[in-house]
Amino acid sequence: MPAAGQSLEPIAKKDLSNAKSPIWHTGTVLLTSIGLGFVFNRSSDPLLSCVGFSVLAYVLTNALIPTLGPSFIKVGFYGRDLGKNNKPLIPETMGAVCGLVYMSLMFLFIPFLFYKYLVTETSGAGNRDQTIDTAVHMIHTGRQLSMFPHSKLAEYLAALLSLFSILVLGVADDLFDIRWRNKLFMPVLAVIPLMVVYYVDFGVTDVVVPQFVWSLLHSGTEYSPPPTVNLGIYYYAYMLAVAIFCPNSINILAGINGLEVGQAVVVSVFLLLNDAIYILRGRISGSVHPAAEAHLLSTYFVLPLLGVSIALLKYNWYPARVFVGDTYCYFAGMVFAEVGILGHFAKTLLVFLIPQVINFIYSAPQLFKLIECPRHRLPKLNVETGLLESSRVEFKIAPTGLRKNFLSVLAKIKLVDLETDRAGKIKSCSNLTIINLVLTWTGPLREDKLAIVLLAIQAASCGAGLIARHTIAPIIFGRDNI
Repeated sequence: MPAAGQSLEPIAKKDLSNAKSPIWHTGTVLLTSIGLGFVFNRSSDPLLSCVGFSVLAYVLTNALIPTLGPSFIKVGFYGRDLGKNNKPLIPETMGAVCGLVYMSLMFLFIPFLFYKYLVTETSGAGNRDQTIDTAVHMIHTGRQLSMFPHSKLAEYLAALLSLFSILVLGVADDLFDIRWRNKLFMPVLAVIPLMVVYYVDFGVTDVVVPQFVWSLLHSGTEYSPPPTVNLGIYYYAYMLAVAIFCPNSINILAGINGLEVGQAVVVSVFLLLNDAIYILRGRISGSVHPAAEAHLLSTYFVLPLLGVSIALLKYNWYPARVFVGDTYCYFAGMVFAEVGILGHFAKTLLVFLIPQVINFIYSAPQLFKLIECPRHRLPKLNVETGLLESSRVEFKIAPTGLRKNFLSVLAKIKLVDLETDRAGKIKSCSNLTIINLVLTWTGPLREDKLAIVLLAIQAASCGAGLIARHTIAPIIFGRDNI
């Protein structure tokens, strides 16, 4: 803690000082030039423009974080890194910076995304062909762009509105530290605009089911692959569940330097690889895949997220110089939810989030108060060794009955570490998070090594999911994504 009367600004400047070297400025100029070159590409390809905006997203975020860090501390957005011996004071809620950069560039991207439609329908040749009656009609009613994809624009703007809403809610959470039971359903408010646009402009509620499931439900009935089932209103409930899960799942699997941003980077990379399979397949073969447009839209949202996330990871990696805050977790998770909903590949999205799904299920007994849940379930720092150890929940009253049996079963299959007294009563157990579980299996680890292990698990899971998605899934479901 700084001495009485000592300014907090020097602390932040000292921690972020190495971001202001001449090499950094030279790299900024080079990356900015590359980004602008892609943005204003000769072919006016929106995908190349998106790549350029993603490079600029990295440059701007990389520049703003060290610049705004001291200001965040001044207004009270700071926290102590409990995983360090000296518990340093560092800026928090840097996810807000990423969100603002992301939103600004996504607004600027709109003319580039729809450039070919704007040029085609508002060209001089088109205007000269208009009759006098048509011109008079336009004066009273305005120009109607018949070929313009209004539904695509509506989806894009609704997605941005939802992202802006979750950004505001995330900052409110960082500011007021909202309780879990209250903030669990916050994403529902943010995703409403997207759900309305989905209903109006798309409205597909059919899901492909495995062939063997169809055969069991419709014995003797022939079908033309792929067999589908219309879920109706239940599909919207499913999308709401995805919108709630994605932001909160990243927020639950958190607590050590680099983990929140790192998992978002890994998932983003594999989402882009999945998108590229559909996009490149059409560009190479000359025949556009039916799902290519949906995956293009996914790429437009995920690429800039990857840009801001890589810049944030640079400052949040061990030893962290900034904290991301709940704002980033909600924001990144909502981007994933939106591309899964708009791209109609929510099942594939959940395959990439298997570690988060497992962590949520594993944490559920504590999240829903079936087992005591301390305010912080972060790994515990051993001051003598400098290593992180599994944190524990101390029971004031020893668990009995069903709770005792449940913990005993988990202990037998090595999913929890129990401490008992001589009478066999449970005194404490390791907190139910994947982070603590890894430490229970491996023993104490340094914070960066723990983060690497967890991100390696994430990458391996995503890699296996991507391979299964494009090898096993077409066999089970009868064909690839439609």
